[in-house]
Amino acid sequence: MNIIIKVLATLACYFAVLPMVNATQVQAHDPVMVQENGVYYLFSTGPGVTIYTSTDKVHWRQSGRVFKSQPSWARKVAPDFNGHLWAPDIIQHDGKFYLYYSVSAFGQNTSAIGVTVNKTLDPQSADYQWVDQGIVLQSVPFRDNWNAIDPAVIHDQDGTPWMSFGSFWGGLKLVKLNANLTELAQPQTWYDLATRPGVEYNPIEAPFIFYKDGYYYLFASFDFCCRGVKSTYKTVVGRSKYVDGPYLDKNGKSMLEGGGTPVLTGNKDWAGVGHNSVYTFDNQDYIVLHAYEMATNGTQRLRILPITWQDGWPVVNESDLNTHTTELVSD
Repeated sequence: MNIIIKVLATLACYFAVLPMVNATQVQAHDPVMVQENGVYYLFSTGPGVTIYTSTDKVHWRQSGRVFKSQPSWARKVAPDFNGHLWAPDIIQHDGKFYLYYSVSAFGQNTSAIGVTVNKTLDPQSADYQWVDQGIVLQSVPFRDNWNAIDPAVIHDQDGTPWMSFGSFWGGLKLVKLNANLTELAQPQTWYDLATRPGVEYNPIEAPFIFYKDGYYYLFASFDFCCRGVKSTYKTVVGRSKYVDGPYLDKNGKSMLEGGGTPVLTGNKDWAGVGHNSVYTFDNQDYIVLHAYEMATNGTQRLRILPITWQDGWPVVNESDLNTHTTELVSD
C-alpha cells in the first residue's frame, strides 16, 4: 500500500508541473487588446477579425467578428486573399476606436492595411457600428520592397500619430499618419525601423512600439511563425529616445543591423512565442502574444504575461507561459 501511495504521489507531482492541456484555452493569433468600461476586448487574426471579451484577462468569451464578411476592396488588392484578416491593431482616441487590419496573400507583398472605426466596443450599445474607412496604405509588387501588414499605431509624446508595420521583404517601417488616423500624413514621412541583413528571407515582422519612462521600445518577432511545433518565432526588443529611432538593443546594436534583445524565446513546452502587443492595465505592464503548445501538437494559445523592468529593459518570465493560461468560456 505504501508503494502505491508513493507512486500516486510521484505521478501527482509529475502532472502538476506539466503545462496545462485544456481544449478550452483561447486559440488566438496576433492578439491585441483595449479596455472600455471595465471590459477587456481582444482582437485577433481570423475571418472578419475575431473578437473576445473578458473582465479579468483570464476568462474570455468569443463575441463575434468585426466584419460579417470582408472589406469590399480586399480582393482587388490581393486576388489570392483567403478571407482571413490578419494582425489587427486597436487604439482609442478622442472618443472613438480605430481598428487597423491587414489584407494579404501569404508570402506575397500584394497587401494593404485598412482601418475601421467605432464609437464603442459594446455590441449592446445603440452606437455600436463599425464603419470601414478603407485603405490606409498599400504595397505594390515590383514597386515596393515592403509588405503592408502587421500595423501598430502610437501617438508620440508630441501627440503625432505613427504607424509601424512590415514583414520580411525590406523589414519594418514607420510612417506618419494624418491627425484623422485614417490617412497618411502629407508630405509622406517614412522611416526604416529594423531589418536583419545577411539572414535569408529577412525573417522579421510584427512591430509594436511602447513608450515608457523616456524611451520608445520597439518589440518585434524574429524568425518563423505558423508552423506549429516547428515555429521558431522569438520576441525581441530595442529602444530609442525618438519614435523614429534608431532602436538599439541592450548591447548597443542597431535593429537596422539585426540587433534585438531577447524577451521571449520559447522552451520545451512552448514554440513560436511572438507577434506581441504591450499595454499598461491598472499600473501593471503586460505583453500579449500567441504561443504554440508542444503538448497539443502546436495549437496556438493566447498568453497575457506580466512585464517587470530591470535597468530600463523589459523582462518576462518564460515559466509564466505555463501558469498564466487563458480560458474560453461560454454563456
